[in-house]
Amino acid sequence: MAKAYWVVCYRQILDPAKLAAYAQLAGPAVQAGGGRVLARGTAVHAYEAGQLERTVLIEFESVEHAMAVHDSPEYQAALVALGSGAIRDMRIIAGV
Repeated sequence: MAKAYWVVCYRQILDPAKLAAYAQLAGPAVQAGGGRVLARGTAVHAYEAGQLERTVLIEFESVEHAMAVHDSPEYQAALVALGSGAIRDMRIIAGV
């Protein structure tokens, strides 16, 4: 079974306090679901249409695990806390 990854690219952080509230809930939800943060932070450099905003890469055992964590009540609570605090693009991709 191939690993899976959450790739989250922030386009704009509108409310740092909401982002902090999200992080307080999202971190434990991801960890409890077996997610492992591989990288997070502001991009060092961006090419093409990339932006220098925050990017997060999290590894899971499978696509099913990645989706289950996203859909879990704990992570959904984190998304509620984030609310309109950021504009971001989140994708789940399968490893090769």
